[in-house]
Amino acid sequence: MSRTEALNTALNNLKASSGDVEACAVVSEDGLIIASALPQGLEETQIAAMSAALLAMGARTSTELKRGQLEQLFVRGSSGYVVLMQAGPHAVLLAMARKEAKLGLIFLDLSRAAEDVKKILS
Repeated sequence: MSRTEALNTALNNLKASSGDVEACAVVSEDGLIIASALPQGLEETQIAAMSAALLAMGARTSTELKRGQLEQLFVRGSSGYVVLMQAGPHAVLLAMARKEAKLGLIFLDLSRAAEDVKKILS
């Protein structure tokens, strides 16, 4: 199985493990989509660019406020959540979840998927 196929399988497994995850992707730290399981209507390049911007601001905030290395970013909107989680030294796992999502389960599923992505990319 190729690396791309393995990443797509990991993303599909994440979506299958939680009905609350509506979309997910693996994004490089410089804002490029590595793999995605996004519904139609979501523009990959915009998601990747926003993810890179969020990561840069989150990392700087974490460092400047002496909170250690950035592990996770969490955005809550009126229609749901966006969670970014480190998945290796140069990649991040992005997930979009419904507003009714049980966040503890989402974080657990994301942690497992991030470990899978890290192994695939190493």
